[in-house]
Amino acid sequence: MKLNETSLTPLYQQLLEEIKYSIESGKYKYEEKIPTEPELSEKYGVSRITVRRAVDELCTEGYLVKKQGKGTFVCRPKMLRKIARTNDVQAFSEACQANNMKAGAKVISCQLCIARRDEEQFFHMEEGEKVLYIQRVRTADDIPIMLENNFFSYEKFSFLEKEDLENVPLFQLLKERCGIEVSTTVKSSLEIVKAEAYHAQLLDVAVGEPLFYMNAYFTDQKGEPVLIGRQYMVGSRYVFHDI
Repeated sequence: MKLNETSLTPLYQQLLEEIKYSIESGKYKYEEKIPTEPELSEKYGVSRITVRRAVDELCTEGYLVKKQGKGTFVCRPKMLRKIARTNDVQAFSEACQANNMKAGAKVISCQLCIARRDEEQFFHMEEGEKVLYIQRVRTADDIPIMLENNFFSYEKFSFLEKEDLENVPLFQLLKERCGIEVSTTVKSSLEIVKAEAYHAQLLDVAVGEPLFYMNAYFTDQKGEPVLIGRQYMVGSRYVFHDI
């Protein structure tokens, strides 16, 4: 279960998400002790420093707790509250338009990655298949609002690799090129995280500033999987509502 060393996502962040997925999927249960730092280091092929940082972040976020002399254990599950899911997903560009702002997008990365377990399940992939990872900074009136991390099935959406995605509404492009209307989120979660140095630099905020982190799975008008979005949004520049 090696991590992707070529990805722009830091190894500790990849490991953090792997452990979090194991908790949320029930592999690691409430009050269960997780593997030790040396065990995790060997399992994922990373240094103990990387493991320690991922574990420390998960402790800060309330997923894990360290017990002196005993090890690290899974915390009580966070309270979940459903985010409204409709057949009318509002794209970032549409939200900007509704607020009389000019939407922008700067491409940071476009690369192939080995699919993670949740991506394999959502896209109905075999182990080892690849996803297309597109990272962009979304702006409103030239102010950074969101770090957009979108994952697509490479087999189905490989054409995006050659598209010019600067300042392009992605959902509109999919509709025009493929007749795909991104209409529903079948699963989504929203939580508060602290801005790491990488996020802070791209979003022009201070390290440690609160960010919304949304993990959402989008389908089209036929219920077919389109993309997974893992987005970081500046808390002081973003408001959610259900109107």
